[in-house]
Amino acid sequence: MRFEWFMALRYLRDARGQTALILSAVSVGVAVIVFLSALINGLQASLIDKTLGSQAHVTLRVPKERPRALVDATEQTAIAREVQVAPERLRSVDQWPEVAAEVARLAGVTHVSPVVTGAGFGLRSDAQRPVVVRGVEPERFLGVIDVRRRLVEGRYDLGGGSVNIGATLAADLGLGVGDKLRLRTAEGVEDLVVVSGVFALGNQAVDRTWVLTSLRHAQSLFGLSGGVTALEVKVADVFDAERVATAARDLTGLEADSWMTVNAELLVGLSAQSSSKSMIQFFVVLAVALGIASVLIVSVVQKSKEIGILRAFGTPAARIRRVFLIEGGVLGLIGSFLGSGLGTLLARLFESVARGPDGAPKFPVQLDAKLYLSASLLAIGVGLAAAWVPARRAARLDPATAIGNG
Repeated sequence: MRFEWFMALRYLRDARGQTALILSAVSVGVAVIVFLSALINGLQASLIDKTLGSQAHVTLRVPKERPRALVDATEQTAIAREVQVAPERLRSVDQWPEVAAEVARLAGVTHVSPVVTGAGFGLRSDAQRPVVVRGVEPERFLGVIDVRRRLVEGRYDLGGGSVNIGATLAADLGLGVGDKLRLRTAEGVEDLVVVSGVFALGNQAVDRTWVLTSLRHAQSLFGLSGGVTALEVKVADVFDAERVATAARDLTGLEADSWMTVNAELLVGLSAQSSSKSMIQFFVVLAVALGIASVLIVSVVQKSKEIGILRAFGTPAARIRRVFLIEGGVLGLIGSFLGSGLGTLLARLFESVARGPDGAPKFPVQLDAKLYLSASLLAIGVGLAAAWVPARRAARLDPATAIGNG
């Protein structure tokens, strides 16, 4: 194999201008792929984080009650002229600890948190605001929504009549850490609580209405002794949420909604971004492949006499073919290193220049080992594929014809 490497490197060295030209093309192509992939992946990750930072990946709840027509008990004849939907009331998930344990064992599930959710009002002095009271088990809830990381004031403490509230709600009611808030639920139950922390999840509706309290406290507020209204689930792969929701629905018989169903428009946008990234990569790869192939074909023509002499001395066609395949692979490998560095530089520069008023990047980029590895493998693969036609042509050269024409 040393002969093939020696010849390939010598050909690359002799044609310095062509080698530099094709290396530039490969490097720019890889840089474009790295830069765009980092930018699109970063935007997708940011969108998903902002969207799922305030909601579970899958939510399990008791199915809604279906309306039934009135029926004559003797004649079995429907006598109702109009079917009305029954008013919704808070209902508990039957045997929720066992159900939560079963769901936690599903493939892909990382956390399951029981929740009591109900409507009410938050009152302070003469001001009142509609609120959503959410009772949770503090540590289990952090596995689904990391409220502690989003605190802007105070601490994550939901015990002993303490609550965490959204930043917008705190501003509307003029509340701070240590202030008291009166909660009144739709069931007419009132209680006085103390604000221990203020969070900002980045969702205006959530930050304006959420009041987090302990599970036991919410159960007493809504008259659900020992019950929960929903089980919230987090999965390892966010794009696997719909499969997990289907499996949980089949397993438990509960109504299961994934974020992919609730946020269908977001999913369409993410799919469109991925499609655009793939199309751009395809055309970049095509341009690089054509560039490598054209340069190596010219190299075969220029070296035809030398190749003919090698073939006349008994060099096998397979060895000649490997020479040009090695050229393509080397060009792809070196170009991938140069392009990855250039793409990283462009991505970091773009991220540092485009910043919002708070100093956070408007267009966050996501650079990781997987991106560099995939870009390198793609460049090497393209180099080898593009070199196949020139390598095959060189291996098929007739020695006498090549020497005579050369």
